[in-house]
Amino acid sequence: MSGSDRDSSARAHHRMNLPDIITVDEAARLLRVNRKTLYQVIRLNQPRWAIRFGRTIRVSRTALLEAFRGNRSAALGENE
Repeated sequence: MSGSDRDSSARAHHRMNLPDIITVDEAARLLRVNRKTLYQVIRLNQPRWAIRFGRTIRVSRTALLEAFRGNRSAALGENE
């Protein structure tokens, strides 16, 4: 197995083992988007899958993936 195959396999394994409640950084890696972009989406759209605890934001991995797979506008927090 080459180094890049091993890295790809490790990343896929890590994604499957994430808990349901994840950080914005973990969610950004899961979606393969820039973390600043995801913070901006959360700030502007206040999606249901992002929960603010004071200054901390946590993301429901299940709700995020369901929204992303089912409806892109829902994933971005836009009104239906």
